[in-house]
Amino acid sequence: MNNIPIKNEVKSILAKKGLTMTHVVELINNNRSSDNKTSVQNLNNKLTRESIKYTEMVELANVLGFDIKWIPR
Repeated sequence: MNNIPIKNEVKSILAKKGLTMTHVVELINNNRSSDNKTSVQNLNNKLTRESIKYTEMVELANVLGFDIKWIPR
């Protein structure tokens, strides 16, 4: 099992893609209603505490151009 914190994984992907957390949050917010916007601080806190919801992780993966797949071992 991968023991790398999710925040480090996401930051690595952002660096490889040349994206900032600010830009990613803007992309996420473009797909959300005005009463459900997030902030860089909110997303960063969720990643740090590893309290991000699965649906939010799918949303993040989507704007980064990734799919989350369940692969049998």
